[in-house]
Amino acid sequence: MTPNIHYKDRELEGERLEFPKDAIYWIGPNVTLRRCTLVFSVAARWLHLLSGSLIDCTIQAKSELKTLPWAPMKLKGCWFKGRFGGNDFGFREDLDERWRVGGIEDCDFSEARLNGCRFFNCDMSTIRLPRWPCFTFMDPRGHAVELGRHEWPGRFRILIEGLAKNPEGTVAETWHAPTVAEKLDTTAQELRTALEKVPWVFM
Repeated sequence: MTPNIHYKDRELEGERLEFPKDAIYWIGPNVTLRRCTLVFSVAARWLHLLSGSLIDCTIQAKSELKTLPWAPMKLKGCWFKGRFGGNDFGFREDLDERWRVGGIEDCDFSEARLNGCRFFNCDMSTIRLPRWPCFTFMDPRGHAVELGRHEWPGRFRILIEGLAKNPEGTVAETWHAPTVAEKLDTTAQELRTALEKVPWVFM
């Protein structure tokens, strides 16, 4: 039987927390982690973020952490390392109450690889984003129509068309150029050339 490991109703400071495979993890409710290091080897489907605060923590993904919603957690001053695919950061107003209690500010993703990751309802001026080969569309919903007027290599227009379908509150969306290019019949250099012509892209 797979063990359940539950972090709730406690405050921890300065600890290293490992999340290896072969267990199911629950973080929250009523948990505060300060200046802790969280090392994730477990797949996202075995990791349940219920509610709580991560303050000045280092969050490291040993393997790619895929499709993890961080909306229930308050993230402040955290440093992300490793690969994150399809993660959502920041609280969501378009879903039920559980997704509205979190948020993100003053976090550093400069040493992370983000692919298909979105940021919701936050001040992106407080977020350090990864540079090329990652790239970020700022206000993707608001700029979707204008982005659709640009020329794009390969089948990259499929990704552009998807930007307008983001939920309300989406303030940024980050992708990893080599990964996207391979799937959409182009190259990272062709993508860069096209993206450099767009003012709302951070690289």
